[in-house]
Amino acid sequence: MTAKRSLAEIRIPFNQPFLTGRELEYISEAHRNHHLSGDGPFTKRCHAWLERTVGCPKALLTHSCTAALEMAAILADIQAGDEVIMPSFTFVSTANAFVLRGGVPVFVDVRDDTLNIDESKIEAAITPKTRAIVVVHYAGVACEMDAIQAIASRHGLLVIEDAAQAVLASYKGRPLGGLGALGALSFHETKNILCGEGGALLVNDPRLNARAEVIREKGTDRSRFYRGEVDKYTWVDLGSSFLPGEVIAAFLWAQMQMADAITGRRMAIWTRYHEAFADLEKSGRARRPVVPPYATPNAHNYYLLVRDAETRAKFIESLSAEGIQAVFHYIPLHDSPAGRRFGRASGPMAVTRSVADRLVRLPLWLGLEDRQDNVIDSCIKALAR
Repeated sequence: MTAKRSLAEIRIPFNQPFLTGRELEYISEAHRNHHLSGDGPFTKRCHAWLERTVGCPKALLTHSCTAALEMAAILADIQAGDEVIMPSFTFVSTANAFVLRGGVPVFVDVRDDTLNIDESKIEAAITPKTRAIVVVHYAGVACEMDAIQAIASRHGLLVIEDAAQAVLASYKGRPLGGLGALGALSFHETKNILCGEGGALLVNDPRLNARAEVIREKGTDRSRFYRGEVDKYTWVDLGSSFLPGEVIAAFLWAQMQMADAITGRRMAIWTRYHEAFADLEKSGRARRPVVPPYATPNAHNYYLLVRDAETRAKFIESLSAEGIQAVFHYIPLHDSPAGRRFGRASGPMAVTRSVADRLVRLPLWLGLEDRQDNVIDSCIKALAR
């Protein structure tokens, strides 16, 4: 293996954050409003956009998707020893949020097609200690939500959506993040719409609305105070400082205004990849993403599954030699040191391990269009070898 290429040698990076052109204008407006702390006018616009777009009763901006998941764990009332079912093929925040409350992640294998949690294996993982099922919509492709919610209903479990990658994606026409009792979104700079670091908690069960506000406001009823519902605010529950500043919300509002156009352009790039790699799939050199009929994706990422770990290493190295930055993804949580310490696997994890060894994510960002054919040609040549 050759050494990693320096940033100066990368002609086509894996990610490049997109600016709409109005971010600085709105940040300046936030300053003129003399409101730079959380829950100012731009935050309220973002909340309204999310509630309208997802169809949820309450949306609350957070400083990250991690923060939204941590809020979800508190709202789910996770106690020491409680078990939470989730995939192992996900980012550490999915598990950490519940471990911080004393919960035990129970890892379930993923499906071979979508790389989402295998709904047919969830019921076998349920024990008397199970309290919730956390689903992750990988690459913005929906999990099989009807089946998962039916399982949760039979066993009295809460469904929480880690929809970090799924803004403006849907399941049977219903926006992701709005199907479980709670949903968590990410606006990290690698996501479709972004603000550097940021997220949102979507509260779909109205019974959790009031407590969600309190948890986000450091455990106080300050939101009620600002609405004139109490004459002073005080500490009433668990909580922390989960809300972002108004500058972040102002930046995000510029992105939300163009969210549909951004998604459309990303889908065009995704589709160009998908069409170009059809012959690779037919020849058995790589497998393309699978999108079931029930899912409408958002082109969060485009990946290829190659034959094995050795092929992947050579493939990434070959692209790097061309100045193209392609990357792999998660190390399975159940195989990680913390995963073995805090959680456990339910049954064999053969698909998760296989996918983790073979997956390569390709560049996908607005502005790539003029150079995308270079990426495609380099991928085809590298895999032909």
